[in-house]
Amino acid sequence: MEKKKRVSKTLKPNVISINMDAAFFFERAVQSLDRFHYEKALKYFKRAVDYEPDNPVNHCNLAGVLSEMNNYEESNRILQKILDTIDPTMTECHFYMANNYANMESFEQAEVSIVRYLETDPVGQFLEESEEMMELLSYELERPTPLTSIKSREGLFEHDKARALLEEGKFAEAVRQLEKLIKKHPDFLAARNNLALAYYYMGQFEKSMETIDQVLEIDPGNLHALCNQAIFHQHFGNQEELAELLALLRKTSPFQHDHVFKLATTMGILGEHEKAYHLFKRLLKTGEDGFDPCLFHYMAVAACNIGRFVEAERHWRQVEKLDPGTEISKFYLDQLRLLKDRDKPSTLSYHYHLPFEEQFRVLEKSTHGIPEQLKKDPLVRSSFFWAFRHGDMDTKLQVIRAFGLIADNEVKDALKDFILEPQEDDYLKKVAIFVLRSIGVKDSLSAHLDGKVISVQDSPFTPSLPVWETKWQLVLETALRGMQKRYDIIQQHDLEILWVEYLTRVYPGIPKITKPEGWAAALEYLIAKMHRRAISYMEVSSRYGVTVSTVSKNVKLIDEACGLKEKMEAIFPKFLSMEETEQE
Repeated sequence: MEKKKRVSKTLKPNVISINMDAAFFFERAVQSLDRFHYEKALKYFKRAVDYEPDNPVNHCNLAGVLSEMNNYEESNRILQKILDTIDPTMTECHFYMANNYANMESFEQAEVSIVRYLETDPVGQFLEESEEMMELLSYELERPTPLTSIKSREGLFEHDKARALLEEGKFAEAVRQLEKLIKKHPDFLAARNNLALAYYYMGQFEKSMETIDQVLEIDPGNLHALCNQAIFHQHFGNQEELAELLALLRKTSPFQHDHVFKLATTMGILGEHEKAYHLFKRLLKTGEDGFDPCLFHYMAVAACNIGRFVEAERHWRQVEKLDPGTEISKFYLDQLRLLKDRDKPSTLSYHYHLPFEEQFRVLEKSTHGIPEQLKKDPLVRSSFFWAFRHGDMDTKLQVIRAFGLIADNEVKDALKDFILEPQEDDYLKKVAIFVLRSIGVKDSLSAHLDGKVISVQDSPFTPSLPVWETKWQLVLETALRGMQKRYDIIQQHDLEILWVEYLTRVYPGIPKITKPEGWAAALEYLIAKMHRRAISYMEVSSRYGVTVSTVSKNVKLIDEACGLKEKMEAIFPKFLSMEETEQE
């Protein structure tokens, strides 16, 4: 049976309704962008903003199109509006603004925006692009970008800065950074390990050991901490603990490059040269450090310490090629020749710097102060700080002299701490005060002298003189100026002490000082004799423009007042008797 067709009572419309909302205009805008129709894209994004004025993404898209059309100022106005009134948490707007400013060649404003982005953005979506922009800005502005932190790398950025300070030998500053970082991030074990190293470099061994113990409480298998702990046990002579730890480290075969390097250097320091040799050889085979002279030095030392002299020489020759300006390879090649003559192994240091005594020999020969590479070498600096805390009196005097040549903030802090130590010798502390003054520290200093803490003002230390007169200072300045390039800091200090001693003994009957050069010449003459330096009355009188008789007369006055023949030995142990000094 055929079905009947019926007409519907309701008419179906032929027109399909379109939902005109923000999403619709967004899609049209994106299609226009794909075809590079920026004018249309701009129109559609504006409509999307009209439909959803509180949606920051719509405004951001609008700013993006304006930027593509080179309308950077209008783009930044919209981005700033987003941050000010719509959504302050949309921190990527700072990155977009930085790009716009850079395109307008407003590099100062671009720098402000990129720094704000890095310091406030928690995600770090544009971290790599930001680093590239900072390189550009540093080049254009001819200075580094003043960035203090990166929000998305919170802790890591500060740690990198602290590691850089360690590498520069700025240990006290590194300690301050790392202590602050660990307070904020107690589980940051790499920071704790580096803090332990910083303490160790400064000679603060107990603090270093405590810090390593804290790391191992959190992570008992932490290789860096175990290696550091083994070195500390060796330093403190804890033989049982060291033996137990060494048994574990001998069996350890790390995979990561930095772990292999850490274990290799540690085993070398602990005298496990065979193990160190194989680990360093493994590192050289990987080729990751193919141009690092330090690694070839370590390899050479390990080879030398197990009697492989030919191999050691080959590696030190490579050091010579990779680091031609250094004295290190030359020194160790000389040592190697001596060892070959003895035909038996001997233990050499793994540290990539000259031994401590050799460093001072280099300084004594140098006429231009400490070379820059020595000043900045963390291992050289650590050896100075170590000797400053734990050396004998002569060594500490040498370190103070070296500190006078380095003369940076780290040195100033170390000397300020030193003069407050009750157990240190007062003579050493007075030399340290003299060095602080000579390198520009003019403030009053707190020092532990004569059994009590006193405030030392910016003038020679004169506890027995009621005043310090200008004419006395003029004599001192004249002498120091004349001695500056020919006498070291210790000898200059001894001159100041001698002048103060003389004035104290004859006060208030101090002779009238009409010609400061005559007294300055006499002081230099006596100091030269005290330190066994060849000098004559004729030479010193000529240098200061005074007569021989004036110098001779003033030398005798100082001798009679101070009793140099009998008493100066007690003040200056190396002083010659006056009978010897008179024999010209």
